[in-house]
Amino acid sequence: MGDATNKFPESTLAHELLDGLVGVEVGGAAHNAFGLNTWNVDRLTPGDPQTAMYVASQIDMCGEVMPIDVVSTGDRLPFADKSLDFVINSHVVEHFYDPMTAIDEWSRIARRYIFIICPQPDAAATDLGLPLTTIDEHRARYSEPLSTKVATDWHHSRWTSQSFHAMCESFGYHVTYIEDPDKKVGNGFTIVIDLKANPLRMAARRYRRKASSAVKLFRARFRR
Repeated sequence: MGDATNKFPESTLAHELLDGLVGVEVGGAAHNAFGLNTWNVDRLTPGDPQTAMYVASQIDMCGEVMPIDVVSTGDRLPFADKSLDFVINSHVVEHFYDPMTAIDEWSRIARRYIFIICPQPDAAATDLGLPLTTIDEHRARYSEPLSTKVATDWHHSRWTSQSFHAMCESFGYHVTYIEDPDKKVGNGFTIVIDLKANPLRMAARRYRRKASSAVKLFRARFRR
């Protein structure tokens, strides 16, 4: 049976930025807790067989399980626009086929910060020797229909802190903190997006995306 000594330490940076705020954690786990005031969102229902495996692994590692407050995919969250202060996650973003659509959703519900810990490109044995995911690849995924963008148990992308930073900036998100390596798990890096840094730029980018989608829909109907 695991115990609390098997837990990773909480993030000092997360506490400095997020203490006193209310947010959402996507894919939280008891062995890697942040100790913040958050709703824990997970895509698996309590009765899902994969949840049973998750529960067993958490108990084995640290003797407890982090409750799931909301069952939902991390890129389609049932929260109102700007209803929370932040979104946080650790070793989750690489599981999204299209991480920028997920970050768009997190920016929709959060007023202040998006706090991400992402594994280094060689942190997982399955990622060894594979190339970094390019911005062009992320742009291609971003343009695909939302129905194709599912979270999975494998890694869809690999980044360094520099390439993740470049991806965020290229999509209009300002990264205000980079911690490399991260001081929590230790095999990744921390990226913090400040949602108040340049809201007009992000609003314009979201408007252009909606306008582009409307044009595509019009063209599709016109061709019929």
